[in-house]
This record gives sequence, C-alpha cells and structure tokens, in this order.
Amino acid sequence: MVQRPDSTVGPCDFGLIVIGDEVLNGPRTDAHLPFFKSLLLARGHTLAWHWVLPDDPAVLTDHLRYSFSRADPVFVCGGIGATPDDHTRACAAAAAGVALVRHPQGRALIEGRFGGSAYPHRILMADLPAGAELVFNPYNQIPGFSLAAHWFLPGFPEMAWPMAEAVLDQHFGTAEPLREAALEVVGVPESELIPLMDDLGGRFPELKLFSLPHIGADPHILLGVRGRCDLGPVMEALRAGLARGSMNFRERTVQ
Repeated sequence: MVQRPDSTVGPCDFGLIVIGDEVLNGPRTDAHLPFFKSLLLARGHTLAWHWVLPDDPAVLTDHLRYSFSRADPVFVCGGIGATPDDHTRACAAAAAGVALVRHPQGRALIEGRFGGSAYPHRILMADLPAGAELVFNPYNQIPGFSLAAHWFLPGFPEMAWPMAEAVLDQHFGTAEPLREAALEVVGVPESELIPLMDDLGGRFPELKLFSLPHIGADPHILLGVRGRCDLGPVMEALRAGLARGSMNFRERTVQ
C-alpha cells in the first residue's frame, strides 16, 4: 500500500479525477474542472492534470493504480455511493492492494443519519479501503475518505466542494500565488519565436514560458510566462529579444 504524509508545505500541483458515465456520455457537464482550477489558484496551488473516467471497474482500478504511484495529491469526485454503478471504493482498494472493510466511524455516521434504514444498502458506503481515513461531509454527514494523498469525494458539487475546501485548509494552506504576464506578438509565425523561448527558458528555468496563437479578426500570438517569482526581469528580456528580432508586439490588452 502507498503511504504518504498528511501535509504538504509550499505550492502543490494537484490531480483531479471526475468519475461518471453521465459526464462522459450523459447529460451532465463537468462542473468540477473550473471550480477546482479557481479553488487551487486562489490558494497558490495549481491543477496539473484532469481525467474524466467511466463507471468501469477495470478502467478505474488501472488509472487509480497509476495515480497512487505518483507524488501528486489528487481529488477524486464521484462513484462513492451505494448503488451498483458506484465502483470507486472497491476500485481504490484494489488499486492500493488492500481489502475493502467496514469503517467503524463511517458505520456510526451512517447509522446515526439513517437509523434502521441504513441496512442493507446505505451501510455499504462505510465499506472503505483498509487504512482509509474519513473526510467529513457537512452537507449530509455521509463521509468521503482519503487514501494515499487521494481525497475521494461525492460527485455532487454541493457536497464535494466544501469538503475540498476543508481538505486544503487543513492539509495544504496557502502558498505564493502563481503569476502570469504576456505580450501580444503580431505578424510573426509561431516557429520564429522558438529560439527566443529556448533562450529565455534556459536563462529563467524556474519559470514556464507559453505561446498561444489567436486567430480570427485580430490574429496574434500571446507570448508570456508563468511563475511564482518577480516576472519583471523575464518580461524585460522578452521585450528586448523581440525588439532585437524586429518582431512587432504590443502590451497585453486583456488580462
């Protein structure tokens, strides 16, 4: 079983997994992606990757096994209910190589919420991978769970989002914000920017340069940089490099 610390210092790159056939091929739109992007950026963290997976045990187990092998903290939304199409709990156990066992505190919460009607079906939501810890659900007290720096939450945004906020506040806090600055390059093929980007990437390795072409009525290339330090020096170097190459540019007009 993968073991990881419960807290992380400094900015983190998170993964996000959204589970559900209703998102892939049904009527629901994935609302989690824009929310988690905003949530993480506001706290100085970033979203490194995002998967949308089906309600397919083989696919879920394989992807979770790979995700468990990485260092990224991950939020997983969906599939932790008690109906036959909810496979996430069992797949997480299989991916971690542990048994699915009834969590005593989870059982108590579900019994307290539903009484005798917790049996025989609702109580299944207390069957969690061995070693999992509960994630409190303020909406209806039916918990999610954490395992190997993965936080498994309900698919419903009304439940998942407050739970994710609490996880971040408890385990990750805030970090230096990610900053971005860019120029709009006009009348220049993107390929001609590669030598300048390579040069600046070598001189400022702690930063990430990007090139984003825009087509339409005002064709241009948004050429810029992201990072957590002062972006002034690299932007001055970018302006100087464009000027040396006689490449037209303007200050960014839309932030």
